[in-house]
Amino acid sequence: MNDALRAALRQTGQTIESLASQVGVDPKTVGRWLTEDRIPHPAHRATAADALGRAVSDIWPDTSRRREPVWFRPWQEIEREAQSLRWYESLVLPGLLQTEAYARAVLGGAGLIPRADVERHLAARLARQGILRRDDPPLFTAVVDEAVLRRPVGGRATMREQLLVLAEACAEPHIRVHVVPSSVGAYAGLNGPFVLATCPDHRIAGYLDNQLQGQVVSAPDEVAAILAAWEAVRGEALSHWQSVDLITEVAETWT
Repeated sequence: MNDALRAALRQTGQTIESLASQVGVDPKTVGRWLTEDRIPHPAHRATAADALGRAVSDIWPDTSRRREPVWFRPWQEIEREAQSLRWYESLVLPGLLQTEAYARAVLGGAGLIPRADVERHLAARLARQGILRRDDPPLFTAVVDEAVLRRPVGGRATMREQLLVLAEACAEPHIRVHVVPSSVGAYAGLNGPFVLATCPDHRIAGYLDNQLQGQVVSAPDEVAAILAAWEAVRGEALSHWQSVDLITEVAETWT
């Protein structure tokens, strides 16, 4: 039972039917939000909270914690508290920089996640992005392969929007993106993606992803190996502003 939603309905004089009408969903859907504590689509969450005069977090607090797989939660805690994040991807953009349309295409495109669960995973991913919008965000540095910019994830319109949003995000002082150009041959990044988080106590933890689940690594020798891989991929990448120019240039090819 979602007691916060029930209280908001009572205090505002709204009914399940009236809220459903304002959000644009079936009353049965709102009923499930209420009695089964289902998490709405991000756009529906925002519209419903606005109609009730509440913050989304007041009605659906910490949705990412509740909706991410159990195995991901240790890394989620590290990510949330990190002072800096260094992220390398060779196939897709980092999840914290993905637009809603791009993230939906990534999650649903492979067909490995049941269709009914895609929106749940999407809501969790978008909620995690809030760490980059905090008053005290971590220093976020990403390195991506140029192939990521040219892979048609979600179609041309989705790619154009995603790359323009990415270029805009690069104007933030705490966000840096570097692209490894396609002219680079074999390099360390071809061995797979990874993330490094520097914690408040200056410890460093790593995260490795695979087809089944992710793995948090903290043993000194393992962290040292990932740090070496980071230095190698960063050394092959363009500067931040050269990368922004390339991202903007490629965005225009998706028109």
